[in-house]
Amino acid sequence: MPDIAPAEIADSPLATRRRALAVLCITDARAKAAAARALYTDLQAHGGTVTDVDEILVAEGSAAIPGRPERPELVPPQQVDRRRSLHTLAGRAVMIHALCHIEFNAINLALDAVWRFAGMPEAYYRDWLRVADEEALHFTLLADHLATLGATYGDYPAHNSLWEMTDRTSGDVLARMALVPRTLEARGLDASPPVRAKLAEVGDTAAAEIIDIILRDEVGHVAIGNHWYRWLCAQRGLDPIATYARLAEQYRAPKLRGPFNLEARRAAGFDEDELAWLEASAG
Repeated sequence: MPDIAPAEIADSPLATRRRALAVLCITDARAKAAAARALYTDLQAHGGTVTDVDEILVAEGSAAIPGRPERPELVPPQQVDRRRSLHTLAGRAVMIHALCHIEFNAINLALDAVWRFAGMPEAYYRDWLRVADEEALHFTLLADHLATLGATYGDYPAHNSLWEMTDRTSGDVLARMALVPRTLEARGLDASPPVRAKLAEVGDTAAAEIIDIILRDEVGHVAIGNHWYRWLCAQRGLDPIATYARLAEQYRAPKLRGPFNLEARRAAGFDEDELAWLEASAG
């Protein structure tokens, strides 16, 4: 599917799920963020249903997705530069670039959750379109701040782990909810406070304030993943904890390690049994 300008998507009569696919296929990062925000704004302004058009989506979804720019270069996680000091401008640029890349991929995974999975309740699609809108805001805030550090998104290599799990779980919405929002994204709840503290320590107040916004919103995003994971488990008559353990092994999810931000995870809907299991199974 070729790139479609954000204005064309906003004016499109296509069903919302097909429009989400069109935004997912945009290759320009800033244009994608703008289009994701416009799509959610339009849905909020005009209401209506998120219509299924699965026979069209199957054909159009066979295109290479997600759309992404030629840069950053994607490398294995161990090759991503993490050694630069945040006391230097270059070191902060590398850190903000890494966060930018996470948020860019988060836009993609939210849009993919909308177009790919048919037959979910209307609220499911609206939830994930809101997530796409907020992830697009995060990306834009970080990309703008990166510019003040003399860099642009794409300037440094990045890894693709978040999207790889998104792609790996493309055949089952239950696995997607289990292993992307409430596993990989939930890691951000644990990582954000120490990252924020480091940025504040070196005097980058603007970046620290952006992290505050991201953490606030990510609690809601993980809560959405928890809600729909539990809904799907109930629909299928599955135990959430046992099912999560099975899916994590089946899809080779990364083993989570503490310390965990238990306050944020509770706010995001993890119950005490899940948290106890998480801490007991952590490496």
